[in-house]
Amino acid sequence: MSMRPIRSMAIVITALTGSLCFSGQAFAEEAQKKLFSAKIEHKDQSCIECHVQETPGIVRQHMSSKMGNPGNAADYVGCNDCHGDSHNEEDDAKLAEMPTPATCTVCHKEQVEQYEAGKHNLAWYGMKTQAAWHHQPASIVKQGYRGCSGCHKLGTKGLLGVKEGNSGALKHDGGKEASEYRYGNAQCDACHTRHNFSKAEALNPRACSNCHMGFDHPQWEMWISSKHGIGYLSNPDDPNHGGYPSCQTCHMNGGNHEVRTPWGFLGLRIPTKENVLALIDVAPSLGKQLTSLAAALPSGNFIDLDDDPQWTFDRALILQAAGVLDADLQPTERFVDAVVQAEVARGPEAFNEERKRMKLTCSNCHSNAYVDDFFKSSDDVLKNVDHVFAKGIAAVQGLYEDGILTKPEDWEYGPDLLMYYDTKTAIEQELFMIVLEYKQRAFQGAYHASNDYMHWYGWAPLNRAVNEILEEAEKLRFEHKVKQKLKL
Repeated sequence: MSMRPIRSMAIVITALTGSLCFSGQAFAEEAQKKLFSAKIEHKDQSCIECHVQETPGIVRQHMSSKMGNPGNAADYVGCNDCHGDSHNEEDDAKLAEMPTPATCTVCHKEQVEQYEAGKHNLAWYGMKTQAAWHHQPASIVKQGYRGCSGCHKLGTKGLLGVKEGNSGALKHDGGKEASEYRYGNAQCDACHTRHNFSKAEALNPRACSNCHMGFDHPQWEMWISSKHGIGYLSNPDDPNHGGYPSCQTCHMNGGNHEVRTPWGFLGLRIPTKENVLALIDVAPSLGKQLTSLAAALPSGNFIDLDDDPQWTFDRALILQAAGVLDADLQPTERFVDAVVQAEVARGPEAFNEERKRMKLTCSNCHSNAYVDDFFKSSDDVLKNVDHVFAKGIAAVQGLYEDGILTKPEDWEYGPDLLMYYDTKTAIEQELFMIVLEYKQRAFQGAYHASNDYMHWYGWAPLNRAVNEILEEAEKLRFEHKVKQKLKL
């Protein structure tokens, strides 16, 4: 049933011709004839008659895309293929179905399966594991997609974890959470923007810059300022871009849609059983707690990493401040939620698999010796970053232990790195800046070969911040002693 009274074909073609012009530029006459002749009698005629007036940009995009204008007419993907056939009138637009990856899997089964096995698919769930998320307005973290949710919507909604009573592999709620959102469930269009759904666009590193930029993960800025990015962008007319790698070259090699990395977003690893047991010789007073912790951890070794006791201890402090380990160094609910289920940190098996894959990609251009040296040098940057960071954490933890700082009533832990900018004191705001800006820029800059980001945007402000934390901690302790003496 047509959504509006059938107009003459001349009127439809006139409307199409007029509305498919943007910024004063019309399609070339030959392209228009090709598109219109292919569409005049096709199954989407009634959709086009209305939408050429209501949403002309969508019509233009679809008709110029490979789906809407394939070389073989049998490959045409029409409006009803993705949106169903329930929407037929002007006032029943809400009956149009909104696509999900299940829609795309009809034609792109392999890519969807890879995607669902990958890290991006966990983006929505991972966002919800962060304590600060639960304290923000819905327009920032839910509907509206103007803040965290704007990028994290590429993850599947409705994954059920430990907070829902499931401590095993993530389960799905069958679409309950997704049904609360009219938009933002498509996922694939995060990289293949609707309604062009262009593979060429998704292969362009600019497709990644929409999310991988800015305050806490400026990988785009790091890449364009590295030799990789400079070389790639300096060869725009070369299909191979001079042989320089893009984001997709390293993180989606061979078109793999899993998009995983060894270190993960926060540069964290799960300590192994062997790592933790080695700490007992260094800190025998913690023998009982460490033995108990070791029993809950995987066994193994991380490729290229020496895992000396100091680094293990530093990482344990960071995980403790993130609420992943409790005051007795035992795994918490967050350990299951964020580390195991959301995969925020890597264990040895996952780390080693991704590390080998990444080094193999690098070896397409570089010698094995160079690749080994590059990764080990970058690892050493992260090791030093963690050590400096741990000093700041220990100072703030000491203030809580001595009653100088008190945990807010609605917090589980204090300090809590995952509360981000909602922390209540200036000294804890510095910890927030370290965990989401300075540490991120230091270790990500190292692995992305962006020297200035690593040093001046990461390492330097990290050291400044920790020095200020140590100084502020001394001031707070002095003020606390004065108040005790004066009985204030």
